[in-house]
Amino acid sequence: MNMIQIGKYNTLKITRTLDFGVIVEGEPYGEILVPRKYVEPEWEIGQEVSVFVYTDSEDRLVATTEQPLIQAGGFAVLRVKQVTKVGAFLECGLAKDLLVPYREQHHRLQAGEKVVAYAYVDPQSRRLVASTKVDGFLSTQGAERYRPKDRVKIIVYQRTDLGYKVIVDQKYKGMVYADEVFSPLGYGDRLSAYVDCVRPDGKLDIVLQKTGYNKVVDFSEHLAEYIRSNGGFIPFTDNTDPERIYRVFGVSKKTFKKAVGDLYRKQWIVIEENGLRWCKAR
Repeated sequence: MNMIQIGKYNTLKITRTLDFGVIVEGEPYGEILVPRKYVEPEWEIGQEVSVFVYTDSEDRLVATTEQPLIQAGGFAVLRVKQVTKVGAFLECGLAKDLLVPYREQHHRLQAGEKVVAYAYVDPQSRRLVASTKVDGFLSTQGAERYRPKDRVKIIVYQRTDLGYKVIVDQKYKGMVYADEVFSPLGYGDRLSAYVDCVRPDGKLDIVLQKTGYNKVVDFSEHLAEYIRSNGGFIPFTDNTDPERIYRVFGVSKKTFKKAVGDLYRKQWIVIEENGLRWCKAR
């Protein structure tokens, strides 16, 4: 029999029924109660059921069929319900709210605030608690399994001078660079994205669109035609806002710059202080 995992779903066998619920096997912690309001009508003794195990307000292990928004070892975007003398409590989809102790707050949380949180089981109390200091819970080990263009799920958790730090697939450290962003990203945004590369330190460079040589070549041809059809000059430079580039061309600033480099190497354009000028006919 597998050991019970607190703060996660477990498949447990029903051993007996009570007026106020059913009892499931809870080794090595003993019997665990599933309160009556969470018991399904078709359940019977000997049946194995999938339930979420955590501690109630009196620190007793209980099981529920509620669907929490976060599990131990995972990240989620949650809302602060209230702040008390012991910390902030997050709405997490369970009858018992999720505590973020003051020592685990990246900044002092306020009621109504949306936060990116990591859930874990406190080893002393066995309580499911959370932290908003997410950097310390992210890994670089095993990231080498990714390949360029692999699709991933990301959560944005910090803005930096370089771009946006993101959680990749609930586990890894990633970065979306500012010149890859064509519209504003916000704290807590959840998106599909793609791996650009795995850095030597195990961190992942992430892009919001698929990239590749063919895309750059295709866009280079489009950019060349755009310059020619606009009198041989366009007012776009390295300082042009990524959102404007995306609005006009539908590509990231990184793809735009690669295409500019491609046209420049072919000697089709010259790069001037205020824009790009067509020169192939010279």
